[in-house]
Order: sequence, then structure tokens, then C-alpha cells
Amino acid sequence: MGKIMEELVLTFFIALGVVLGGSIIGSLGASLINRYPQETMVTLARQIKVWAILVALGGTFPSFHALEAGLLEGQLRAVARQLLFIMVSFGGAQIGYMLILLLKGD
Repeated sequence: MGKIMEELVLTFFIALGVVLGGSIIGSLGASLINRYPQETMVTLARQIKVWAILVALGGTFPSFHALEAGLLEGQLRAVARQLLFIMVSFGGAQIGYMLILLLKGD
């Protein structure tokens, strides 16, 4: 597998893991304070999605710097690569959210 494909797979699963892990562990905390764990799990998954994308990308600044350099210097390959990473991390976060909804029974 090529280096970029390996990075894409890791990015996808990092975003997926952040959503799943954060919402499941958060729901355990909700049960300790007498809240409904399932509702809390879905709420947390929805709120964590954006953060999962940022975590999977390794923070916002390197991605925005690469986009800026690509746009200003005419390097369309760098822009396309960053957009691909953003889409893959969004996909991982969204699938994590959908799995949480499935776990809840929606």
C-alpha cells in the first residue's frame, strides 16, 4: 500500500475512534450522574464529530497552511491532497456517528 493510502486509512480510523470512544466513555460518565446514557451518547457523538475531524487531521494549522501554500503558489496537488484528507476524516467521523445511532437503536 502506498504511503498516502496508509495515511488516509489512519486518518479515517482516528476520526472514527474519537467519535466512538468519546461518546461511549462519555455515556458511562452520564450513567454515574443519573442521566440517560443512550441520549448522552448520541448528543456527545454529534458534538464530537467536528473535534474528531480536527484530531484526525493533526490540528487545523498544518492543513490550512498546506491549503494556503497550494492555492497561493498554484500547487493544486497539495490542495487536492488536503481536501481528500478532510473528506476522509469527515467520513470516519460520520460513520462513527451513524454507528452510535445504530447502537442506540435509531
